[in-house]
Amino acid sequence: MSIQNYSTSINLSDERTISIETGKLARQADGSVVVKMGDTMILATVVASHEARENVDFMPLSVDYREKYAAAGRFPGGFFKREARPSEVEILTSRLVDRALRPLFPDNFHAETQVMITLISADKDQPPDSLAALAASSALTLSDIPFNGPISEVRVARINGEFFINPKMSQLEDADLTLIVAASLDNILMVEGEMKEVGESVMLEAIKVAHEAIKLQCQAQLDLLGKVDKHNETREYEHEVNDDELFEKLKKAVYDKIYNVARSANPVKHERSEDFNAIKDEFNASLPEEEQEEKMPLINRYFHDLHKDAVRQMMLNDRTRLDGRNFNEIRPIWGEIDYLPAAHGSALFTRGETQSLTTVTLGTKLDEQVIDGAVIEGKSNFILHYNFPPFCVGEARPLRGTSRREVGHGNLALRALKQVVPNGEDNPYTIRIVSDILESNGSSSMATVCAGTMALMDAGVKISKPVSGIAMGLIADSQTGKYAILSDILGDEDHLGDMDFKVTGTRDGITACQMDIKVDGLSYKVLEEALEQARQGRLHILDKMAEIIQEPREDYKPHVPRIVQMTVAKEYIGAIIGPGGKIIQELQSETNTKIVIEEVGDFGIIDIVAVDKSSIEAAQERIRAITAVPEIGEIYEGKVKNITSFGAFVEILPGKDGLLHISEIDWKRVENIESVLKVGDKIEVKLIDIDRKTGKLKLSRKILLKKPDRQ
Repeated sequence: MSIQNYSTSINLSDERTISIETGKLARQADGSVVVKMGDTMILATVVASHEARENVDFMPLSVDYREKYAAAGRFPGGFFKREARPSEVEILTSRLVDRALRPLFPDNFHAETQVMITLISADKDQPPDSLAALAASSALTLSDIPFNGPISEVRVARINGEFFINPKMSQLEDADLTLIVAASLDNILMVEGEMKEVGESVMLEAIKVAHEAIKLQCQAQLDLLGKVDKHNETREYEHEVNDDELFEKLKKAVYDKIYNVARSANPVKHERSEDFNAIKDEFNASLPEEEQEEKMPLINRYFHDLHKDAVRQMMLNDRTRLDGRNFNEIRPIWGEIDYLPAAHGSALFTRGETQSLTTVTLGTKLDEQVIDGAVIEGKSNFILHYNFPPFCVGEARPLRGTSRREVGHGNLALRALKQVVPNGEDNPYTIRIVSDILESNGSSSMATVCAGTMALMDAGVKISKPVSGIAMGLIADSQTGKYAILSDILGDEDHLGDMDFKVTGTRDGITACQMDIKVDGLSYKVLEEALEQARQGRLHILDKMAEIIQEPREDYKPHVPRIVQMTVAKEYIGAIIGPGGKIIQELQSETNTKIVIEEVGDFGIIDIVAVDKSSIEAAQERIRAITAVPEIGEIYEGKVKNITSFGAFVEILPGKDGLLHISEIDWKRVENIESVLKVGDKIEVKLIDIDRKTGKLKLSRKILLKKPDRQ
């Protein structure tokens, strides 16, 4: 059987090449490609059901990115030694691709669609996530599934003032800006990344650089499509049944009522929802009983469309918002710190109807997060978890584990805050932040950033600057050219709007961002205006936070474990641990401390953890004694460890014994050593010599005693 394989390639500015090929692997999928860059290879497949389910008004799309450990020549961890549930890295990459693809399917396309992206070969210096969307879009473009692509994603980083596309992993350590940008040939679709307090103009420039690279990747997909001999016509779906008469009847009955509720400026979310639902219920009640159940799916869909249009037109025409605010106005903010007295740090941050209760816990190196991915390995001493329980939006639903949304929102807040958290010697702790969302009406991830900043300061963590976050929205009408940029968006404004743009930063610059755009043709002028409006809102929120707490506590709270670090030469690590851990276990027990030792290069980094200063000082003294070098002429307080016929062995330093010969015990003749010394006695001795060949220590006690006068 002959195999027809088609390929095309994209040349990057640094002479690296990306290739896309199809026809060799996974030929029973509706579309499949292999994208290769260096030794990194990604297989992407897409399959869509040929029949769409009835009464579905959303796009049932699933995107899964998975990394095979064999791709990097590694075994999976765990007992079963096989890939299991997706890691956070895989979830975050899946979300990046999903958010870029989802807006590109036709509004009336509701067939089950599955995109699977698999890392099958891994170059550990080439991040594969920057190639995942290119692979997925290529598979969709070559399929007969309705898709308004192609699109692609690239990573753009600024390193020493210069922009790089899809830089190597080793290069990213020196970057002050790293963005993942998704776009089509014409429009930006998604932006996500982190920055070290860069300005808005730098971020805009980075997006433009990324878009130019994406255009080449989109064109390459079209070129590959042209090479394929038999490309299927796009399949058609006729699963939506419409009733134009019902739509017009519904519009006439409810549109003006929806419009009036929208401009009533009610700031309470559930009351607005009840008012909107009452309008729909009133219309349903006007229908004959047999029609109500039959036409309910259509009524729900049409009402949603009319509700969306009426609210948007109200904002554009009346220049006001659902809760009566101006477009650039932030909802009322209040909060407090130290709300939870037993936590190491805590903060309550409330903005409008969105509330986060956030805690900070300080731990040791033993608490670090182990990262064991196929490509990325290591440890992290800064962890942030975001929880979104159903009660925060007034729902009752079962808990099914951590959702992808929770992982994504937590990662955004982590990237926002990690830029200001001290590291290295300035932070001996492992820090865990947990944000529990207690109320939600828009932008709970940004509330997490604000509450996280305040909780860190309440815990006494010496962050360099406070960080705040704001979610921006957009309502735009392409026919009239009218648009409205909204600061601090509500949940409804996010759902009904054309953009969700989250920006975090200090007073001096942006630290993280996440943007999803649902409208074609968003100009850089509008984006620049949104960034400036976001900056003003960010500063306003920082001012409100400063009214609650201005700077970190001078010291940690009394119940926070203290950590002091010591550095010793590597060769002393074994002496501190002792055979079978005997020495370190005794040390911890006797000083009431916890001791963690990590070998870094030629040194041992020792963390001494205790709740009081005296315990730490006692442990430090013991460690100094273990690592001390015996010096001839020094006087030591030693402990008698053993007695023989010719002398006693005295421990002058931990693990270092010397011989106190019988002739060096006293000036007068000693016939029986045990008449003078006993095992366990503490005595002062002087180190008088060290044997150069054997290293044995020679001690004297009599030299410290007064020599008797001659008789």
